Amino acid sequence: MTTPARAFLPGLELSRILYEEAVRPILDAELPGLRYAAARVGPGSEVLGFDTARSADHEWGPRLDLFLEPADANAHGERIHRLLAERLPKQVRGWPTHFRHADPADPVGHMELTDGPVDHRVGVRVAGGWLHGQLGLRRPAAPGGDLPELTVRDWLAVPQQKLAEVTGGAVFHDGVGTLTRAREALAWYPDQVWRYLLACQWQRIAQEEAFVGRCAEVGDDLGSAVVAGRSVRDLMRLCLLLEREYAPYSKWLGSAFARLPRAGELLLSLRGAVTAGDYATRERHLCDAYERVAAAQNRTGLTEVVDPARRPYHDRPFQVLHAERFARALARTVTDPELRDLPLTGAVDQWADSTDFLGRPEAVRAAVEALG
Repeated sequence: MTTPARAFLPGLELSRILYEEAVRPILDAELPGLRYAAARVGPGSEVLGFDTARSADHEWGPRLDLFLEPADANAHGERIHRLLAERLPKQVRGWPTHFRHADPADPVGHMELTDGPVDHRVGVRVAGGWLHGQLGLRRPAAPGGDLPELTVRDWLAVPQQKLAEVTGGAVFHDGVGTLTRAREALAWYPDQVWRYLLACQWQRIAQEEAFVGRCAEVGDDLGSAVVAGRSVRDLMRLCLLLEREYAPYSKWLGSAFARLPRAGELLLSLRGAVTAGDYATRERHLCDAYERVAAAQNRTGLTEVVDPARRPYHDRPFQVLHAERFARALARTVTDPELRDLPLTGAVDQWADSTDFLGRPEAVRAAVEALG
């Protein structure tokens, strides 16, 4: 069947309409008194608010998840799925509620109108199990199905993208409370973990800030530009940490950074650093950015004030911040014994960026446990 023309709506708004106008009335009529949460959370550009009309080409559309208590999920899960397949409208605001698979072996769905039952994207889940899967936790849920309190190693083993997927999006209704309580608990890192991660991010910058000049000195301008790009990425992630915002993966990092209050004062310098055609210009823009972010770090009051001015790299003719000074100042404020004795490597996505690795919770957990 052909799909009608329709105006783009942000995915979260489309999910809210699906719930309020279609899913809730069915549940109220067929299972009155059922306790559940309805939300659009988890993977998907719309959860972070970055979706556009381009997003509609796969796994985007009228969709949400229903989170039930374990006994209710076992008793009613299949019935709910069947009821929605039979009774959901074929489209919401012109967007089909049916998802087809071009290849039976391919789990990716594409919206398409249908005359038959709707192969919908309304999942029925148990909040505790879903949260454990998202966060890669191995310990059982707390009494009542709530998340157990996360340990230091738990926090370090969860990529920020996963935390953003749990705490982003929208909850349209929560008659159980488990999901809402988890989102509140995961809204940001505990203070000691935050300080440690900030120290680790400054340490990353310190490790390579002189390489921009050293590459250029031996005639490797491409290498100098690549290192500058890595430094810009690290600065962007540092700014998100300072603003208490989880950093998404690379596709949306620039979009998330651009939303920050201080982005405007840094964009010129960061763009200049990655587009410069010569080392002197590249170094100047990077140092401008270093100084601004260093001043922002000082304004947090987390440590004593550290001089934010650029300076020579020992006796070599390169201008740097010597970012390790900020790393050390922050590390001195970390008093938690579990963190104090760790190397300044940070959370898993501060030292690893392989998508396939970060998607394997058991491997990530093992690597974090091996840190000492």
